[in-house]
Order: sequence, then structure tokens, then C-alpha cells
Amino acid sequence: MPILSFSLRNSAIAALAAALPLLAAAAPAALPDTLEQRVAACVACHKAKEQSDAFFPRIAGKPAGYLYNQLLNFRDGRRQYPMMTYMVEQLPDAYLREIAEYFAEQHPPYPAAQNSGATQAQLERGRSLALQGDAGKKIPACVACHGEKLTGVAPAIPGLVGLPRDYINSQFGAWKNQKRKAHAPDCMADVASRLSEADVAAVSSWLATQVADAGDLPATAHAKPLPLKCGGVPQ
Repeated sequence: MPILSFSLRNSAIAALAAALPLLAAAAPAALPDTLEQRVAACVACHKAKEQSDAFFPRIAGKPAGYLYNQLLNFRDGRRQYPMMTYMVEQLPDAYLREIAEYFAEQHPPYPAAQNSGATQAQLERGRSLALQGDAGKKIPACVACHGEKLTGVAPAIPGLVGLPRDYINSQFGAWKNQKRKAHAPDCMADVASRLSEADVAAVSSWLATQVADAGDLPATAHAKPLPLKCGGVPQ
């Protein structure tokens, strides 16, 4: 093997020394080992500004107990969405709870009201179901469980404001078709089974037109006992 001349060897060393700063600058910076960095994959879909859409709902600010239950439901097969299952199927309970608590502490502004395209009669039916229920069909009012402002109730009941109409429709459809389940007794599956398709469209349309103030947080307790027993909600 040829031996480099002294001058050629020095030139090579000098070139390498000059290139080192460029190589260092090109090297990726070490990522911080923080929970915020670890949930970056979540934020890729559930965007930081939390405007939400038919597929990826707003999760920021929802009660930690509710978020934790949903992560368990995806991991354990009660809810079906392949991407979510893949993300959480190997994660232990303690880590899922940590993720839930992180998002529960985020409170971005709520999105603007949607134009639902519903008729005034449909919106009035939706308002009636949300605020009063339908005793004849044994349908409780949404506010009886989800709070007077529909922003949820800690520790385990989610808010409904800020969710798109299409997302609400899709979740009612999943309950009706038994594609979405919760811990028994599954109260929302019972409610969904009592709602007609017209009722679902009405209540989802009305909910989508409601806007919460930026400072509205989940309630800390119910004013009255829940009208139904729900497996994921502490009694």
C-alpha cells in the first residue's frame, strides 16, 4: 500500500479538521427526554391547536380519567382504530395515565361554532335532547352527565363542546354498531340504542353550533346523581 508523502498527509489532516465543524453542524441534535417530546406522535394527529375533525377529536382539556379510560379501551380492544391500537398496545397502565394527565392539563381555546346546515326544527330537537332529554324514550339529557356547560365532569366524563358534528355522528354510529365499547355497564351504548338516526343528526348538529368560553373547564362534580350507571365513571 503506498505511503502518503508528508505534505499530502498534512493536507488530508487539514481537510478533515476543516470538515469536522460542518459534520457536527449536520448531526441531529439530541432530543430532550420529556413527556412533551414523547407525545409528539399524539400531537401529529390531535394537533396542538386542537381544532379537531371527523377522525381526530380534541383531547386537550378533557378529564384525565376519561382520557385514561379511552387509552385502555384502545389497548384492550373495546375501541377499534388500528393506528391508536398500534400506538398504545405495548404501553403499561402507568404510562397511559401519565399521557392522559399531560393532555388533561392543556387548555387551548375552543374552536369556533360550526355551520351545521341543519334546519331550525332539527336544531331545536337537538337542543331539547341535549338540555332536557326525552323521557318517553328514556333518553337522559346530555347535560345530566356531561355537565351544565357540556365541558365534561372530572374525573371521567368528557366534554362535548368543541367536537365536530361528523365526529359525534361517527361515534354514535360506532356505539350503535357495537364497534365502540366501554367498561360495563356501557351507558353510552344504551343511550345510542334509544336514539333514532334523526335524533343523532339533530343532537350532533346542535352540539356543533355551541361554543365554550376559553376559561370553561370540566366541572368538578355533578349537581345531581347520574341518570345511568356507567362502568368507566366512579360512583
